[in-house]
Amino acid sequence: MTATAPAPSTARALATAFMPRLALVLAALLATLFTAASPATAHAALTASDPTDGAVVATAPAQVSLSFSEQVAMGDDSIRVLDPQGRRVDTGELRDMCSGNTVRYGTALHSGLPNGTYTVAWQAVSADSHPISGAFTFSIGAPSATEVSLPTTRAGGGPVGIAYGIARYAAYAGFTVLVGGAAFILLCWRRGAAERPLQKLVVRAWVTLTAATLAMLVLRAPYTGSGRFADAFDLDGLRAVLETKTGASLVSRLLLLGAAALFVAVLFGVYARRLQDNGTEEDTAKDTDDLTFGLALGGAVVSGGIAATWALSEHASTGIQPGLAMPADILHMLAVATWLGGLSALLVALHKVPGIERPAVRRFSRVAFVSVVVLAVTGVYQAWRQTGSWSALTGTEYGQLLLLKVGLVAVLLGVASMSRKWTARLAEAPAAAGKRDAKVGVQADTGDDVSRETEPATVPADPERAAQLARQRAALANARERRARDADPDRAGLRRSVLAEAAIAVVLLVVTTVLTSTEPGRTVEQEAARGSTATAVPDRAVKITLPFDTGGPNGKGSVRLELDPGRVGANTLHLWADSGDGQPFALPEIKVAFTLPAKDIGPLPVVPDQASPGHWTASGVQLPLAGEWRIDVTVRTSDIDQTTVQKTVKIG
Repeated sequence: MTATAPAPSTARALATAFMPRLALVLAALLATLFTAASPATAHAALTASDPTDGAVVATAPAQVSLSFSEQVAMGDDSIRVLDPQGRRVDTGELRDMCSGNTVRYGTALHSGLPNGTYTVAWQAVSADSHPISGAFTFSIGAPSATEVSLPTTRAGGGPVGIAYGIARYAAYAGFTVLVGGAAFILLCWRRGAAERPLQKLVVRAWVTLTAATLAMLVLRAPYTGSGRFADAFDLDGLRAVLETKTGASLVSRLLLLGAAALFVAVLFGVYARRLQDNGTEEDTAKDTDDLTFGLALGGAVVSGGIAATWALSEHASTGIQPGLAMPADILHMLAVATWLGGLSALLVALHKVPGIERPAVRRFSRVAFVSVVVLAVTGVYQAWRQTGSWSALTGTEYGQLLLLKVGLVAVLLGVASMSRKWTARLAEAPAAAGKRDAKVGVQADTGDDVSRETEPATVPADPERAAQLARQRAALANARERRARDADPDRAGLRRSVLAEAAIAVVLLVVTTVLTSTEPGRTVEQEAARGSTATAVPDRAVKITLPFDTGGPNGKGSVRLELDPGRVGANTLHLWADSGDGQPFALPEIKVAFTLPAKDIGPLPVVPDQASPGHWTASGVQLPLAGEWRIDVTVRTSDIDQTTVQKTVKIG
């Protein structure tokens, strides 16, 4: 790669002037993000609504309101209320009803709404940048048929969600290779800065990260909103994204990538030329120590800043201990990048650069060990913070993905141990390796002589013949490169084990990407606990017996009632009537009504159908809310004799 950079005489001054200014810019960017990162529970959840899901109200409400477990971002179109025919009946204006720790938003409804079942669809963005959505129904007067279908896809799904997920993965991969490749050069193999394969690797990683960040910025509005690609070109939507914490993070990342471009230019410009001007590795180290230190310090600041754009806008910025979680997340990402990105650089060097020195491989082994230690410490803390219990670790999707990630890391460490053995073998026999390298060099020289003998002194005038000779020269060069690369069996074994590590690392990055968009296990359990304390769900159907006496002849008996499953939602009702002597009682009429006095709901009438003498049944009996329900059973034994008996039961 050809790069332009300041002259060597100005390199140290550049590093001295560049670092303070970069630190000030980074501090300002991070301060802006820190002010927007408030403690919360990762992934917001809907905690209440008015009207509630499935409620039957006597009169039309003036508004619909939603309460959340944490602060969310909502717009005027975030809450939509649809009538049974699918027409919107809300005013389209979002009402901010938050007060203190209560997070509540609502929208007003048009007046004079007729009876029927209405659908409420909502969508928001939680504090950890992920879109959330949901829908529920309520009825005015009595439930009715509706043409509106509740959405089956979650927010952030569909083709736009897939594209956004790919961009997120590309950003992680680009960051990992960019940081790890540069760290490999500065910490393990300085002469690698002059090697074209490593230059291509790092530059392509920078391009990938930059392109992925731009794609996420453009797709952010449709990803959290309509889900249509066409809205990616909506300037109003882009403007709204820039006002969010995630938008600020993406813009900050782009600014830091500009600083990273300057870093890459110096690394492969001034630094690489200095390396080429020196002879031995010892001379190179002495002459480039100051510039290496400056580049390492600048690279660490820029890398930490880029990592912070994730930490300050996703899971680490919400939940418990955000002040400790965000630095831990930054260290975690840097450790992963140094290890796995350095691994990719080592793989490229082993495959494309036969002349890589053995001390460089040993140095990377030590750097990788330190990275794994940091990765383990920060990873254990993150796992505890996002799960908090063994049940959340084993019983939630987040916990299961986390266990899969741990398993992949364990396999990766096992393969890495094989790489360390190959590295040790390389270090044990440097003299023999030198002899093999000399022999390979003689063979390569012989090949060069042969190729020179077979090549004509002048280039043929025939373009086709010239192209054929060019292909032959390229084939000979590739053959010599492979021969030199494969002549050392220890190096070939190391290359195979590193290739296996890289393949596992690709899968590990995929799992990590999915993990960042999954609701943490601790939040899932908190939501489940909130639901379990609000409702008491019985283990079996509700069964009660109600004696009655209508006062007329043969007016005494009892009604056995069974409500299955005895929970909120649809239930099946069975009634059996027995006479005083225990025989089935063929009543002329029996009716049931359900009332929830605490919520002023009901009575909800049910007229069961007779299934057999003394037995009545009704299916689809809807009980919209949990609570103490009063069941009224009206029994008629003749044209004029009837009575109503009642019983209060707890419905979960």
